[in-house]
Amino acid sequence: MNKDKDILNNGPNGAEISPDEEKRIRQAFKDKDWAEIKSTDSWVIFKVMAEFVQGFEKLAKIGPCVTIFGSARSKPDSENYQMAQRIGAKLVEHGYGVITGGGPGIMEAGNRGAHEAGGKSVGLNIELPNEQFNNIYIDSDKLIDFDYFFVRKVMFVRYSQGFIAMPGGFGTLDEFFEALTLIQTQKIGRFPIVLVGRTFWGGLIDWIESTVLTKEANINAEDMLLFNIVETPGEAVDVINEFYAKYLLSPNF
Repeated sequence: MNKDKDILNNGPNGAEISPDEEKRIRQAFKDKDWAEIKSTDSWVIFKVMAEFVQGFEKLAKIGPCVTIFGSARSKPDSENYQMAQRIGAKLVEHGYGVITGGGPGIMEAGNRGAHEAGGKSVGLNIELPNEQFNNIYIDSDKLIDFDYFFVRKVMFVRYSQGFIAMPGGFGTLDEFFEALTLIQTQKIGRFPIVLVGRTFWGGLIDWIESTVLTKEANINAEDMLLFNIVETPGEAVDVINEFYAKYLLSPNF
């Protein structure tokens, strides 16, 4: 086995790389002729355009909605699942629809709460090799499947009047920081961001404050005011409502 092959079979920290992953890595270094590049890229452009068009058409008239982020792995008997379900129901009671990533876990819980409360339940599902499949609590006309994460994230931020992040993994962190960055850089409006669970989020926020803000000065002090940390479903929804009441805004487009 040659040296290059050894490297490809052992990823960061010695983790094994599957044959499919190895194939994708090798493909990235493969020389392509112009005809191959042109045909491949053109096809991707059309697929991306189709996903944008489908998303815009389905979501343009959904009305005021709040996105709930969170882990796909939370089980129905877990505290986080049940809390997200209550948040979904409370949002509907206050006139909002609910948008989630469309999958199981926290996403299912948010959609379930909205569905059982008689409100709008939107699912932006992403096709993944392992754990992602759409849940049964999404309105049939408000389920959209995506191949591309970046298209899906555009839909989250374009059609949400607020963001509620439950405990989750890398995907949840990515979605939280995506929304936070767009608000910080004024690429979207200053919509409320709510983090649920001080035990889960506290360490991250402490690190941001002590290292990113104080030690490295990589953000401004006012950036710490772009999100709230709460403990209960009621507090989460109150942050959304108080934001719009404070600025005398109607939570609509």
